[in-house]
Amino acid sequence: MAFDGITIAAMVQELNRYLEGGRFNKIAQPEADELLITGKGPNGQRRLLMSASASLPLIYFTEKNKVSPLTAPNFCMLLRKHIGSARISRIIQPGLERIVEFELEHLNELGDPCKKILIMELMGKHSNIIFCDENRMILDSIKHVSSHMSSVREVLPGREYFIPKTQDKLDPLSVTEEEFLDAVLKKPCNISRALYSSLTGLSPVIAEEICYRASIDGIEAAQSLDKTAGVHLYHTFHRLMEQVSEGDFTPSIIYREDEPAEYSVVPLTQYGSEYETRTFDSVSAMLESYYASKNTITRIRQKSSDLRRIVQTALERNRKKLFLQEKQMKDTAKKDKYKIYGELINTYGYGLEEGCRSFQALNYYTNEEIAIPLDPTLTPSENAKKYFDRYGKLKRTEEALTEQMKDTQSEIEHLESISNSLDIALAESDLSQIKEELTEYGYIKKHFTGKKGQKMQAKSRPFHYISSDGFDIYVGKNNYQNDELTFKFATGNDWWFHAKKMAGSHVVVRTKDGELPDKTFEEAGRLAAHYSKGRTAPKVEIDYIQKKHVKKPGGAKPGFVVYYTNYSLMASPDIDGIKEVQ
Repeated sequence: MAFDGITIAAMVQELNRYLEGGRFNKIAQPEADELLITGKGPNGQRRLLMSASASLPLIYFTEKNKVSPLTAPNFCMLLRKHIGSARISRIIQPGLERIVEFELEHLNELGDPCKKILIMELMGKHSNIIFCDENRMILDSIKHVSSHMSSVREVLPGREYFIPKTQDKLDPLSVTEEEFLDAVLKKPCNISRALYSSLTGLSPVIAEEICYRASIDGIEAAQSLDKTAGVHLYHTFHRLMEQVSEGDFTPSIIYREDEPAEYSVVPLTQYGSEYETRTFDSVSAMLESYYASKNTITRIRQKSSDLRRIVQTALERNRKKLFLQEKQMKDTAKKDKYKIYGELINTYGYGLEEGCRSFQALNYYTNEEIAIPLDPTLTPSENAKKYFDRYGKLKRTEEALTEQMKDTQSEIEHLESISNSLDIALAESDLSQIKEELTEYGYIKKHFTGKKGQKMQAKSRPFHYISSDGFDIYVGKNNYQNDELTFKFATGNDWWFHAKKMAGSHVVVRTKDGELPDKTFEEAGRLAAHYSKGRTAPKVEIDYIQKKHVKKPGGAKPGFVVYYTNYSLMASPDIDGIKEVQ
C-alpha cells in the first residue's frame, strides 16, 4: 500500500503525541536519502526515521539504530548547525497531503530566537526532505531538483518552497457534497479511480474500501452512477473522513498466509476470510512490522533473482532437450518394421526380378500381406542389408536415448527441487546452500580466490514445528537439508512425508515408538503440501512412510530417494494453526 494521506494523518498524530514541545537531540544521515533524528518529548526519548527513498519513502519511530558515515554529509551538518537542539513547536500535515512539516524554534549564533521548517514529502520517486527558513525559502534539501530534472518545481537553495499542484484535486477534509458529486461522477473512468484521482491523499486501497462500504462495485463506470447512489457514496466517504478528522485510527496489517498483503490505519472490511487482520498499538509499530516483513521477502526475492534465472534457464534448456529426445524416440519405433522388411526379403526375395521397386510378401508375424519398398539399384541381399542396418542404427539410438532421457528427466527433477527451495527460502543462509548446490553441479562456475575457508557461511537450519499433540516436525529447506534430515537426523521409527511425484521438502516427524496421533499425521501432511510445488492447489497427495523404508540410490543427487511401499493421504497446503518454533 502507498504511504497515503490518511496514514500520514495518523503518523502526524503520533508525532505530536511524542515530540510536540520537545527537542531534537541528535541528527544523523545514515543513507544518502535518509535521516535518523533522536527527539525528546513529554513522553520520553524517541528515534525517528525519515526516508526519502524513491522506492520506499517512510517516516516512523524506530528502536533500531543505524551506523552513520564517519564524515557527515553536508545536509546533515547544516541541520545540526541550525536545529541540533531546536524546540519542536508544531507538527502539521497540510490538508491530507502526503507531507509532514516540523515547525522548529532555535537560537541563532547571536542568541536571537529563529524559526525554521523541516518538511518531509512522501511522494514516491519525488520524495524529499527540505529545510526552509521561516519565510519558506529553501536553505537546502536532501535531494536537489533542478529545472532540467523537473519543469514543475525546482528544489534548490534560495528557491521559494511551495507544494506542487500537479493535479487538480479536492481536499477530502473540506469537500462539500456538491463538489464531490461534480468531481467524481463526471470522471470518464471507474468509480474507485475517480475517487483517488479527484481527492488528495486517497490511495487506491482506501478508494476500494469506500466503494465496498457503500456496497458499490468499484470497477463500474463513475458516470453510470445515479445521483442517489452518488449521495450514498459521498456519505460513506464523509463518515470515513470524520473518523480521520477525529483521529480515530486503528493501525493494522492484513496478512495472507503469514505474508503481509496490506496495511491501513482505518479498518479494511473488503478482505475475505482467507485474510487475517492484526492490530498494532501504534502506527510506527505497524509500519516497522509491515516493512520489515515485506523487506525480508523482497530482499530475498531480489537476492535470489540471479539464482532463479540460472535455474529457469537450465530448466528450459533441459525441457527442450527432453522434447527433442522424445521426438527422436518416436522415430525409433520404425526399427521393428525395418527388421521385418530385411527378414522377409531374405525369405522371399530369391525370385525377385532385377530393378524391382517393391514386392508383396506375407508377414508371418501377423499373417498379413505387406508391400516392401526396394532400391532398384541394389540386389535383394543388399536391400535386406540396408534395412538391417537401419534397424541396427535405430536400435542403438533407442538404447542411447533411453539413457539420455533418464538423465535429462533426472536433471529436470533436480532443478525443480532447487526451484522449490528458492520459493521457500527466507534468509541469505538458505540461499548460500542453494548456491553451493548449483556450483557443485556445474550450473554456476566456481571462482577460486586462493583463500582458505571460503565455504564457511552462516548455517541454515530446517523449519521446526510442533504438532497439536506435541510432536516435533522438521521440514528441509533445500536438498542438502533434505538429505541430512532424512539420513542423518531421523531415526528408523520416525515418520517421513513428501508430496507425491512433485518437487517438495522432506518432512520428518520425530517419534520414539513409531506411533502418531491422526492429527499429527494430518498436520505433517499439510506441511509437506505447503512446502512443495503444489502449494497453490486446494489439495495435494502426500506419500508417508517410516524413515527406515526410505533409501538413497548410489550416486543419486541430493534430496533424491526411493521407497517401494507407502501410505498416502490428501492434504491441504494451509498450515495455519501449526506452531512454528523460531
